[in-house]
Amino acid sequence: MKLKIKRLGYYWPTMIDDCMNTAKHCHQCQVHGVVLHQPPNMLHPTIASWPFKSWGTNIIGPIDPPSARGHRFILAATDYFSKWAEAIPLRNVTSHHILKFFCDHIVYRFGVPRRIISNNGSTFKSTKINSFVRRHNID
Repeated sequence: MKLKIKRLGYYWPTMIDDCMNTAKHCHQCQVHGVVLHQPPNMLHPTIASWPFKSWGTNIIGPIDPPSARGHRFILAATDYFSKWAEAIPLRNVTSHHILKFFCDHIVYRFGVPRRIISNNGSTFKSTKINSFVRRHNID
């Protein structure tokens, strides 16, 4: 959209932000917009030999508009062996929320996992989470 406007000879200082906000709130833009693709990489199979020992986790969001209770994110974890999924809604994402989720929904119910796989987002790299992982010998 920005390039199309620029080609027509228009420009203003907040043009990029305005285009992003328009596309973000435009239903037609969301339905018919270009899908961004990541370049292909080699796939590495994740082998889980026992239920609830390897979990994949991710944060979905921000979701706009937020829920009626103000939740804008979803923290989800999936067991690689059984495909069992656990998820909670969050208003904001902190390392405290992630640790509480793992203790309440994973460790206390299924035991300490051997491995947790994430996308290495900044909240997953915090010192709190690193010390939790080291203390419990989680890969």
